[in-house]
Amino acid sequence: MVGPFQPLEPDDKDGLGRNLVDPVQKRPISLRAILPNMVTLLALCAGLTSIRLAMEGRFEFAIFAMVLAAVLDGLDGRVARLLKSSSKLGAELDSLTDFVNFGVAPGMILYLWLLHDLRSLGWIAALIFAICMALRLARFNVANALKSKRKTDDWRDNYFTGVPAPAGAMCVLLPLSLQKIGVPIDTDWAIPILIYVLVIGFLVVSTVPTFSGKKLGSGIPRDFALPLMVGLVLWAALLASYPFSVVTIMTLIYLGFLPVGIRSFRKKMATAQQPPSSDE
Repeated sequence: MVGPFQPLEPDDKDGLGRNLVDPVQKRPISLRAILPNMVTLLALCAGLTSIRLAMEGRFEFAIFAMVLAAVLDGLDGRVARLLKSSSKLGAELDSLTDFVNFGVAPGMILYLWLLHDLRSLGWIAALIFAICMALRLARFNVANALKSKRKTDDWRDNYFTGVPAPAGAMCVLLPLSLQKIGVPIDTDWAIPILIYVLVIGFLVVSTVPTFSGKKLGSGIPRDFALPLMVGLVLWAALLASYPFSVVTIMTLIYLGFLPVGIRSFRKKMATAQQPPSSDE
């Protein structure tokens, strides 16, 4: 008997739209196949909640919800790889969640916070940032599809093209974080902040190479395991005690490392383009 709900992974269909596999014969999926998608949905809930908190004027909690969404976004892919439960549905769900969390939510937060004083100009800035994020995610999906066909491990895999979505969201919220740690930002800063939002949006959709960090944690020397655990606990404690200071420092460090990533990419590109030396 066919159930009333669509399967998690739809069956392959023929040209007439008929299932090639009988749903009754399909095996039940395990919990590990659903777990990464649940993490992604929790990230989506955090991003949507940040919009609600901004509408209520609670911008401190809105930033906290955005940080939580970024943390969960970094976990869902790692959980999927750890459990070997990656799926096409999970990839599409992750991309849609990233657009809401890191494209729509930051623009809305900034508009409700300060950009609304510029009226239509402030709204246009929020729209442009969201559009840049959508274009970046679409390009990322296409690049991933081409990469999966090549199935090659290249040094370019250590770099993103443009600023990644979570980092772009954290960077664009830097003015709000600065205000929360005591920097006197008021309505006079509206135009500079609008320009800053546009700059971050263009960095998101640009071809500027940035460190991906995907391979961090894939192999940790045994001597560094305990210091790493202590460092993570210290970071979590500082984040809980001084959230805006920690977020601001991390954002400034990330922005400061952008030129380092560009320089490193160009150096490796120049090395890769050199012809192999031959012994005469």
